[in-house]
Amino acid sequence: MNRKRFARLLTFTIVSAWIGTMAILPQAHAAEEAPDALVKRLSEEVLNAIKADKSIKAGDVQPVVALVDQKILPNLNFQRMTASAVGPAWRQATPEQRQRLQEEFKILLVRTYAGALAQVTDQTIVVRPLRSAPTDTEVIVRSEIRGRGEPVQLDYRLEKTPGQGAGWRIFNLNVLGVWLVDTYRSQFAAEINARGIDGLINTLAERNKSNSTPRKG
Repeated sequence: MNRKRFARLLTFTIVSAWIGTMAILPQAHAAEEAPDALVKRLSEEVLNAIKADKSIKAGDVQPVVALVDQKILPNLNFQRMTASAVGPAWRQATPEQRQRLQEEFKILLVRTYAGALAQVTDQTIVVRPLRSAPTDTEVIVRSEIRGRGEPVQLDYRLEKTPGQGAGWRIFNLNVLGVWLVDTYRSQFAAEINARGIDGLINTLAERNKSNSTPRKG
């Protein structure tokens, strides 16, 4: 597998492991941690869990979702990710359509890239020093996955959420110069223009159903 393909698969898999049900869970760490410290902790926890769990390495989706619920979900603004991926059409979507889009988008990422977990072996995460002002409410944390071959660039966009449970949440990720949400936005826009919001939902549902069907042989 070449470096570019491996990087994308690994990155999307890690992102997929951060996407579960949209329940509200306590944020014990988020209010206390700087954004770069948050990224480092979450990345290390995910990689360590992957390395330790043979079923995850084999591509089993259920342990991935369990990992999401336990460790990552409170630190991800998945609604913002989905809204950004859908683009302007999100504003016209009904609450029911928005919920379906979030659910199907989550399943798409988890099902499509879970198999890449088997590629994780001895990789480590190196987080670069954060360059930001104390008043910044959005930052980019830059990191690398290092192992065999050249380092893989991984950058994260985070926002600071106010109010109760305030802290930093991830809402986009960059691998090798390509932002995840932006990539899906162009794909979703074409589908929405052709078939509307319900058409996009149906397309995602059909793709997810196909991806969940065990392959024979």
